[in-house]
Amino acid sequence: MSDGVDRREFLKTTAAGGLGLMIGAADESGAAAATGTRRLATQPQSTLFAAPPLEVVRIGFVGVGHQGSAHVRNFLRIPNVEVRAVCDLVPDKVARVQAWVVEAGQPAPAAYDAGPDDYRRLCERDDIDLVFTATPWEMHAPVCLAAMDNGKHAATEVPMAPTLDELWRLVETAERTRRHCVMMENCCYDRTEMMILNMVRQGVLGEPLHAECGYLHDLRELKLTDFYENEWRVAHSLARNGDLYPTHGLGPVAQWLGINRGNRFDHLVSVATRARGLNLWSAAREGPASEAATRPYALGDVVTTSIRTERGETIVVVHDTNSPRPYSRKILLQGTQGVVRKYPEQKIHIEGTSPAHQWEDLAMYRQQYEHPIWRALEEASRGAGHGGMDYIEDFRLVQCLLDGAPMDMDVYDGAAWSVVSPLSEISIAERRVVDVPDFTRGAWPSRPALGVVEI
Repeated sequence: MSDGVDRREFLKTTAAGGLGLMIGAADESGAAAATGTRRLATQPQSTLFAAPPLEVVRIGFVGVGHQGSAHVRNFLRIPNVEVRAVCDLVPDKVARVQAWVVEAGQPAPAAYDAGPDDYRRLCERDDIDLVFTATPWEMHAPVCLAAMDNGKHAATEVPMAPTLDELWRLVETAERTRRHCVMMENCCYDRTEMMILNMVRQGVLGEPLHAECGYLHDLRELKLTDFYENEWRVAHSLARNGDLYPTHGLGPVAQWLGINRGNRFDHLVSVATRARGLNLWSAAREGPASEAATRPYALGDVVTTSIRTERGETIVVVHDTNSPRPYSRKILLQGTQGVVRKYPEQKIHIEGTSPAHQWEDLAMYRQQYEHPIWRALEEASRGAGHGGMDYIEDFRLVQCLLDGAPMDMDVYDGAAWSVVSPLSEISIAERRVVDVPDFTRGAWPSRPALGVVEI
């Protein structure tokens, strides 16, 4: 960094400040969460927003670490995409991406590595259509807001923002500027989740009644080492107690249940266990008297949230990133005519088709119910991150911008899925049920459902 400021110390300061703002925002937003209301910045959207089509999607990247650099690789494989600018606090990361872009046959993108606010200069460029951010969570909203205020579409890694106030600001700014603000939830494009969406839309399971999902991923080593720049992720575990990362499981479930499109989340309640995992992991590796082993972590090892929808379905969402366990997103959907699950094995039971009281392998139904997007893009996505779903989500973003079509996931979806995080913090802290705000402000009954899109 410039001006003699140590980057590690700067990140410690901003992380602490940002987390303080998160807690303050959650406290002062309790009334808004309870009533589900918010000032009307513009008229609510009863139809799906579509921007004018683009001939080429010109992108500026903010944050090109682990996930950000993977997205760059995907976009360089997608036709009609140009990478025009790249921003990161670490100059070597910027230089690495510049080299990749040149290797792909494009001019070297402009570099922005002069400090933590340099993303603002990137957003001011007049040769960018889309700003894509894969920064630490507390920077998602600031980058997206700067992008939209400068006339750019915005896309961000998950969650869309960690506070209720920021989520409302993103919704209102997208409406005011008439720009897309998309949360890039890659799990909505996983092969099994898209197949289940196809089955739900065809009524295979009858009426949906109950879903289970979550993010159960042993991140102890990644949180407590230097995998995340300056250990930014563990800072959230130190300061916040709630479901910090709900959207990987909840996003697909929300699409199956038509959230914001004929249905909505109505209220939720969350509980958390005590915090033990990070202390025990650190004690075993650094000694029981080490700082990491003795400091208090706010985040309970297992956070469980129960949601009820307006239409009467229930959802159980689990967050567990501090326990020794295999990876799972705990995917399950129960309908009036059957049930399907993804973990630990992909199984299904359809009344009248499956043997009575027995599971069948879901793979038996793949040929019949494979989602058409996976039929079309399986080969193109091969080798991309997370089994190919990262490439498909990036491809769909570009396709919608080129076609001038509504996004598969819009700003209302990103806000509704992400708001579970700050609301769960309120519920745990205040030991109560919390109403979920309606970011569409009454438009959800008439907004058209997500279809089974073909490409």
